[in-house]
Amino acid sequence: MTCDAIVGCLLGTAVGDALGLPYEGVSPQRAERLLGPADRYRFFFRRGMISDDTEHMCMVAQSLIKARGDVNVFTNRFASRLRWWILALPAGVGKATARAGVKLWLGAKPENAGVFSAGNGPAMRAAIFGAAIVDVPSLLKMVRASSRLTHSDPKAEYGAIAVALAAKHSRQHPTINANQWLDQVVDAVGEAGTELVELLRKAIESVGERESTNTFADSLGLGNGVTGYTYHTVPVAIHAWLSHPKDFRQAVTEMIRCGGDADTTAAIVGGIVGAGVGREGIPAEWIHGICEWPRSTAWMERLGDSLARSVAGEASVETPTINPIAVLLRNSFFLIVVLFHGFRRLAPPY
Repeated sequence: MTCDAIVGCLLGTAVGDALGLPYEGVSPQRAERLLGPADRYRFFFRRGMISDDTEHMCMVAQSLIKARGDVNVFTNRFASRLRWWILALPAGVGKATARAGVKLWLGAKPENAGVFSAGNGPAMRAAIFGAAIVDVPSLLKMVRASSRLTHSDPKAEYGAIAVALAAKHSRQHPTINANQWLDQVVDAVGEAGTELVELLRKAIESVGERESTNTFADSLGLGNGVTGYTYHTVPVAIHAWLSHPKDFRQAVTEMIRCGGDADTTAAIVGGIVGAGVGREGIPAEWIHGICEWPRSTAWMERLGDSLARSVAGEASVETPTINPIAVLLRNSFFLIVVLFHGFRRLAPPY
């Protein structure tokens, strides 16, 4: 069960990320005219590629394997991976994450590297904690350590906690109880997270009224696209999850239709739903349609299996690694494709 949830979370994140990537930064209105519906990959000749959202999720999973429940080991491992990840010149990295990476290279300790930002970086890599960790106190410690490494604004942390608990609820309950999940979030974030809790409560009410996720996003003033501010990203992503908790295709495509930071929002939704439905609940053509190396979908499955065996207490579990030279070559190619999409957006239809 845990292995299926972890693999589903990793692959779900990758699929949502790859499907949403071409739509990133495009309004819902123009996306329909420029790209069409998000029913297939539109990044590179009907194939998809992942971005920093999935890469961070994978780095968290690798760090959790080595940590074996020790939050200090996890923090140091993740900080080390983040340093080298920044050095590989990834395209599209968030400003706060980039600054935190530079601070780490300049000698800052992991607990002091975070930048005061309420971006959605911590939320984009949080679902794997809910898929892998059963004990809530341990889960919260890991989420906080992951969040504070790059983002010191408590809002970023609260958003990540909501996502991690959503993934945990998704994998543990065949039937989703939104209010039960929200009660856990309330206990975890306390009074300081009241603003987020109210937004999440609005999302639950909207789902109860059978409003579409696009309609809900519009009610928050996000008609031109969901921003990277975590109090925009997380409530809308939660709405998509609660609207289609066991229907991966519908949840992810409805999230992408909202526009804006579509790769991150779809990655979050994909990770949460994927933790509940597992690999078999994700459309096979979407898994096979991801064209990636060295972080291939097969590599991600091996990573998920290793993490599952590690959290189960198995000794001497090997952590799947990747060739840094291969990463540099891949990132160079990825940048070329990203630039092509950037220039394509300068042309009609507008």
